[in-house]
Amino acid sequence: MHVRIRATGGWRAVDWAEFWRYRELLWFLASRDIKLRYKQTALGVTWAVIQPLITMLVFSFFFGRLAKIPSDGVPYPLLVLVGLMPWQLFVYALAHSSNSLVAEQRLITKVYFPRLIIPVASVLAGVVDFAITFLLTVGMIALYAAKGWFRFDLTPKLLLVPLFALFALAAALAVGLWLSALNVQYRDIRYAIPFISQLWMFVTPIVYPSSLVPGRYRLPYGLNPMVGVVEGFRWALLRTASPGWGPLGVSIVVVGAMLAGGLYNFRRLERTFADMV
Repeated sequence: MHVRIRATGGWRAVDWAEFWRYRELLWFLASRDIKLRYKQTALGVTWAVIQPLITMLVFSFFFGRLAKIPSDGVPYPLLVLVGLMPWQLFVYALAHSSNSLVAEQRLITKVYFPRLIIPVASVLAGVVDFAITFLLTVGMIALYAAKGWFRFDLTPKLLLVPLFALFALAAALAVGLWLSALNVQYRDIRYAIPFISQLWMFVTPIVYPSSLVPGRYRLPYGLNPMVGVVEGFRWALLRTASPGWGPLGVSIVVVGAMLAGGLYNFRRLERTFADMV
């Protein structure tokens, strides 16, 4: 009897059962990235507090005090800090997932495992920084409330914060899957990612509220999934106006389509990674 082994071609669905069998590798890679992130640093995880705090101060001075950008009745530093919280989670996940396959080339060329684990693990590694920034944000809100500068209410909307964070991770993974596969073939991608991130930040309401965007542009504006995420965080934490459910619906459709396409494209090219990386 002869057995012929051939590589499959075309589009292939993700084998989620196989992915689940390698879940321990997923957690190992994610925890390793978390440990290496601040290894041999003098300040350690304090960087997760310093970075958003200093960024908030700089933005508050130049955009809040000098440019006089409105903040929808919310103290401008809180508006910026709550916007930076999901944005930094997204940027970290996007940058690391896009470069993850090239960074793990030694592992890819030596042993078989579902390659999808690598970008997913790199996305999960940013959750720890997000949790620290979230505690910083809650502390700042409590400080403003104690000073009487802002009124904070415990509402059921706070329960939606994890869902908005999960949506930010899904958006980063959706883009990261496409870019990580392209990065294996074209190393220019790693140079383009910082530039893309900078442009993306200015079309995301970080330093300004989305209420400044004219109504006729709101639906196209919703093509940026981070618009709904940032406004969702502000709605849940700062009692701002609810995110436009129309633009948010557009964002969900866009992320769902990109994630599905990214998974199938990643799966299609997966068999070539070990040869090209």
